[in-house]
Amino acid sequence: MSQHQTAGTNARLRLFALLSAQGVPASEADDLVAALEAGAVAGAQSEVVELDGMAPTSRGELFADGWDEGVTAVSEALVGIADRDWSRRGGRSAGAAELAVHLADVRQRERTDLVRLEKFVRETVLPRTYPHTTQRRRALEALDEAGGLCTARTRNSDGGVIVCTLDAGHYDPDNKPPFKDGKPGGWHKADASIWNDSGAACNPHAAI
Repeated sequence: MSQHQTAGTNARLRLFALLSAQGVPASEADDLVAALEAGAVAGAQSEVVELDGMAPTSRGELFADGWDEGVTAVSEALVGIADRDWSRRGGRSAGAAELAVHLADVRQRERTDLVRLEKFVRETVLPRTYPHTTQRRRALEALDEAGGLCTARTRNSDGGVIVCTLDAGHYDPDNKPPFKDGKPGGWHKADASIWNDSGAACNPHAAI
């Protein structure tokens, strides 16, 4: 729901800006936006009303009565919301400024959530990963700290993409893995997968 609320706020701000650019007075812009919002709520109310009498018959008569009462309550609430938003918004000429404040608040909360997520990944997820594993690479990518890793890619038998988890610049085609009678670490590696750049499904790494 927060995603839809943020998208709606952005859309309203954009609409106010477009109307202003076309010379539409602020009071008229408020009326237009109020009409759109009230119409959207009214549309939702009309869909809710259609649920009246649609309770599953298998749940019994008592359930059906509660169902219909719930539909009525929600329908009346939506009508009240449409009426309230129409009367509250229309003609105030303050919609854009209020939306800007609201949008700033939403973005601040999003930044706070992002900081918490980054802290969780750095302090909880990353320490539990093993070196040179896909899980560790994904944690580093989430922290935007995977720039020093190799970028070689290949595909497994299922067609999934595998990205090397070793440091950039490690690749040495002559430094073969142990099962090829060579030293470990020269070829690309991700978990149990080991490959070189000569395969048809491989994209050579960028040694950056």
